[in-house]
Amino acid sequence: MGASASGRGLVRRRRRRWVRITAFGATTLLVVAGGVGWAVYAKLSGNITPDEAAAAELARYDKERPTSLVKDARNILLIGSDSREGRDNARYGRDSGTERSDTTILLHLSAGRGSATAVSLPRDLMVNLPGCRRPDGSRSAPRFAMFNQAFQLGGSACTIRTVEKLTDIRVDHHVVVDFHGFKKMVDAVDGVQVCLREPIDDRAAKLRLPAGRVTLNGEQALGYVRARKTLGDGSDTERMERQQRFLGALANKVRSNDVLLNPAKLYPVLDAATSSLTTDPKLASLRGLYELVRGLRDIPMEQVQFLTVPRESYAYDANRDQLVEPAAERLFERLRTDGPVVVEGNGPRRHAPLRLPDTRDGAYGDSHPGPYRGPAVTVSPPPTFRGNTAAEDTCE
Repeated sequence: MGASASGRGLVRRRRRRWVRITAFGATTLLVVAGGVGWAVYAKLSGNITPDEAAAAELARYDKERPTSLVKDARNILLIGSDSREGRDNARYGRDSGTERSDTTILLHLSAGRGSATAVSLPRDLMVNLPGCRRPDGSRSAPRFAMFNQAFQLGGSACTIRTVEKLTDIRVDHHVVVDFHGFKKMVDAVDGVQVCLREPIDDRAAKLRLPAGRVTLNGEQALGYVRARKTLGDGSDTERMERQQRFLGALANKVRSNDVLLNPAKLYPVLDAATSSLTTDPKLASLRGLYELVRGLRDIPMEQVQFLTVPRESYAYDANRDQLVEPAAERLFERLRTDGPVVVEGNGPRRHAPLRLPDTRDGAYGDSHPGPYRGPAVTVSPPPTFRGNTAAEDTCE
């Protein structure tokens, strides 16, 4: 006699039906989640603008470009454009149809990703510009001019070639961001805290802030990093140092808020970042960006360093800059070879040379009977440059 509708058979049928419904529901959720994940990935990747024109121009001059000397070390040129093109940027001035590099930073990532060194290049630095392809297809003649004219003449490709000729460092990747993109990034992390030693009232920058710790939104942050004449001593050097301190604070904010580990916080940051970036084609996808930055979250904040290339007033125009040698070449050589660089806030520090035992082959003898007491070998410490790290608190 079979089981009744209210017996064990009904229970088994209901259980099988529940298992089928649950399995179908789980499968549907996975498909939907996968679809949403792919849609999000495609949207964020599609936000990034690949700089195909720069890639083609750089390929044209590939044989004259420097060679990368250290495997896995990376040099990325970060370019802040002062373009007024578009509704969001028009408020910062009239669009003349041209743009210059408002800020340029050469970011060096060590091969083991144990450190990151960001070097600001002054926009008023007098340099040799190569002949570059203009936006209309014509070519400019080589000239001696201010560094930021390179971007105006030939965009990112001309800026990269200028930096490579100046430093003999191979630029592996580049990123261009405009005013609007910068603001979106700051707002996406809910503002960045800085420390002001005195109040700011700058009409040109539309900036009015009290002294002390202040959290800047995107609009305020843009005014803070761009203001020049009414803050500090009015020099571009002071302005670059302010930009470096802000970037250190931004890095700290991203790390302290666990943005990289929290999808709910990470998405708006990625959306803001990717929609404001123009990069070389290899970086123009989430995969490309991820492969570049995945090791950065483990770099200690005290090893995220910011400095300005050693510079001084140009001999023939006090309103322009020139490199200080041999200090600038020592810095470039360190970056080329992935050597250590030390920064210090109160100017260069004088090191006493280190004296270490001679450990050349045979110096101790075959049996190494005891400490070597022969002549010492002088080992020079890494050069020190004026700068700061992301771990520093400017209020202390």
